Amino acid sequence: MAAPSPAELDDLSLACQRVWDLDANRLTPGVDYVINLQQPKRAFNQTDVADQNLFTFVNPTVLQRTNYRLYCALLDNYTKITGTAEQGTAVEMKETSDFLDFVIASQPMTYVHKYLVAKQLASPNVAEFKKQLHQMWFSLYSREVRDDSCGFEHVFVGEVDQGKVSGFHNWLQFHLQEARGLSNYGGYLLPRGARGVQEPVDEAERLISIQFGWGAESKDVSSIWIGTSPEFELALYSLCFLAGQEENLVQIAGYQVKIRCYRIRSKYGDKVGSTFPELLSKIPGARIEAVGAGWGFIPAAPGMLGL
Repeated sequence: MAAPSPAELDDLSLACQRVWDLDANRLTPGVDYVINLQQPKRAFNQTDVADQNLFTFVNPTVLQRTNYRLYCALLDNYTKITGTAEQGTAVEMKETSDFLDFVIASQPMTYVHKYLVAKQLASPNVAEFKKQLHQMWFSLYSREVRDDSCGFEHVFVGEVDQGKVSGFHNWLQFHLQEARGLSNYGGYLLPRGARGVQEPVDEAERLISIQFGWGAESKDVSSIWIGTSPEFELALYSLCFLAGQEENLVQIAGYQVKIRCYRIRSKYGDKVGSTFPELLSKIPGARIEAVGAGWGFIPAAPGMLGL
């Protein structure tokens, strides 16, 4: 795989787009899954404006693919209520190790590793890089009591903290919870375009902001990627966490996005307190269309309307 270009090393946004381009395991809208956005709303509106599920179809064979199977194996390893210490078993530690092995060998994370090595932010040794990722994402820390949380749990699984949903930024976890009747989609929030103009939204969106309930608790705003692979998301967030700032304004797949990164300081290496995308707008004059096995961002020709 080609190393990061000088332009990408100088521009985090270009590097983030490259990580997107390398997501070979991204699912195809309308083929692998179907979403039903229903009604838009504003963040202050707490009314449920969606009568139906967000996901109307996800091909069950998708979950048998190695990356999704390894990811799903981690989802039952955590207690969602903060204040309860996590008790990792040998089986769960093996599941975590297997997942990291797959992610590190994937195209998105291989690129990120090379990027970080070039920036002197990671060791070129793969075993050492794995330790760094494990420290960031899976080492436990305290939210309410000792060892009751970690970055992966917060971002990819979700937590309930003081009666509110906290974290929970992954589409597949949302779908799985929705399919079991445990999460309730309440509608999506319209992204704002240039000068307040609303860019049209459709079922091919790759990044949406939603409101939802999880059990008895709710989340006012959560931006989530749709149909992306877990290795893409872990690579993207790791890149921004290690090479970026607390707020990283980037353009990915036709969206202007702010990737927020919050850290837990540790003498052994900082841990992910939270990291997530904040959807700012769809880029005017850009469109998302099918490209090969996945979907990509294609700049619009002059005069072309954004979809």
